[in-house]
Amino acid sequence: MATLSATASTRGARDHARAQGGRAVDAMPVLPARAWPAPPEGVAPEALVWAETVAGGNYTHRVLARGTELRLTDLDGDACAHLLLFCADRPWERLNTADTVKVLWNAYLGPGHLLLSDQGRVLASVVADTSGRHDALTGTSTLARNTARYGDGTAQSPSPAGRELFKLAALKNGLSPRDLPPSVSFFQGVRIAPDGSTVFTGSAGPGAGVTLRAEQDVTVLLANVPHPLDPRPAYTCGRLEVLAHRAAPTAPGDPLWEATPEGRRAFLNTVDHLTARGIA
Repeated sequence: MATLSATASTRGARDHARAQGGRAVDAMPVLPARAWPAPPEGVAPEALVWAETVAGGNYTHRVLARGTELRLTDLDGDACAHLLLFCADRPWERLNTADTVKVLWNAYLGPGHLLLSDQGRVLASVVADTSGRHDALTGTSTLARNTARYGDGTAQSPSPAGRELFKLAALKNGLSPRDLPPSVSFFQGVRIAPDGSTVFTGSAGPGAGVTLRAEQDVTVLLANVPHPLDPRPAYTCGRLEVLAHRAAPTAPGDPLWEATPEGRRAFLNTVDHLTARGIA
């Protein structure tokens, strides 16, 4: 770490900043993504388009092309990946958690689940999952909640709220706080008890992963913060690995396309819309 005297002048600060080139830390993006040392099995390094490790209490964002597969991994067993999706060129069409749950008659995210917009179209599909501990019901943490629980919930604090981080990610994509709908989250589970109460089930442990497939061009916002129902008194959140690679969207004949009548209709709505725009 540079001493105060070394960076007291503009020249010293510049030299210190330039000396950081090539320095690697536990949580950072890898540029270019193909330089990632361990691409997913069967994926060529040149197919990688996003490679990043997100620290607990931090966020990231990216625009992904239709067909891209996004793999999220809970490296330490304490990550909680809160996710929002927007159509990349039409952000008024965005993730709708209510439709994601009710249209598919299933409140629990897992393989084959579709993340839907309020237009009845598929934004992304869950193609693989080794965690089984997710939540489409609770949403992310708020400034008021984190301030009451941890003493501070602002984005720059030691205990940032998920919504505060989403605001920053949104602004970097031309979106405002009013554009942020409820999110889904991965790696910290919630179940509904017979009496209707929510039961926090926690993590499946280190190394669990979930893979999503973008079914349209999407803007992805991710906030890696503790789940609002996490009972631990300390602000606890581990590293999240984010890898994305080029692939193909779900097509007719794929088991995912034909899994349910509701899902098939959502895919048909999606392709109909994209065909009219000359995309599909």
